[in-house]
Amino acid sequence: MKTRMIFLGPPGAGKGSQAKILANKLNIPHISTGDMFRYHIKNNTKLGIEAKKYTDQGQLVPDEVTNGMVKERFNESDVKDGFILDGYPRTPEQALYLESMLNELKMPIDIVLNITSEDEVIIRRITGRRTCPVCGSIYHIDNFPPKVPNICDKDGATLVQRKDDSKETIMKRLEVYNKETYPLIAYYTQTGLLVDVDGNRDLEVITNDVLEILEQK
Repeated sequence: MKTRMIFLGPPGAGKGSQAKILANKLNIPHISTGDMFRYHIKNNTKLGIEAKKYTDQGQLVPDEVTNGMVKERFNESDVKDGFILDGYPRTPEQALYLESMLNELKMPIDIVLNITSEDEVIIRRITGRRTCPVCGSIYHIDNFPPKVPNICDKDGATLVQRKDDSKETIMKRLEVYNKETYPLIAYYTQTGLLVDVDGNRDLEVITNDVLEILEQK
């Protein structure tokens, strides 16, 4: 199924998990801006060096830097048969840039999936996450616990809770999302591309729901 889609939704709604599952099922790339930032910063690319100036100070990376990374990613051939964008666009301004760029490439977006979730569910999901500091594997104390409590299944390292997985940080992130990213929902509603998906359910149920929506489209 050749589909070009965007995933929207607050942090912790399950966008990343669904995007990975669907990318595998549909055999299309999952384009995560988080992954792009990490790649560029790790490899000290021109865009990565510029982005790091802002991330090191806890500031938002300017649109021109983020847009540049996205444009570079869309020069790769694997996007021609479809893709899932996760974490971008974050603002109506970025959405306008993306629309213009994709129209030039003759690859317009087919659908925008808005994964909704209640704040209490999001907080429970994120505060329960534990990460392996060695291999990067992610667990959850309720939904995906390791075989031995607090120990990574793969390398035996002690799992940690990231600082940005604390309740205080999550509340701040939700506040930023509602202020800066929520207007995207209005933007894509006007385009007729937006479809809401209930993200409070189990992963498998949501995946099946999304696949049905894509079939209908």
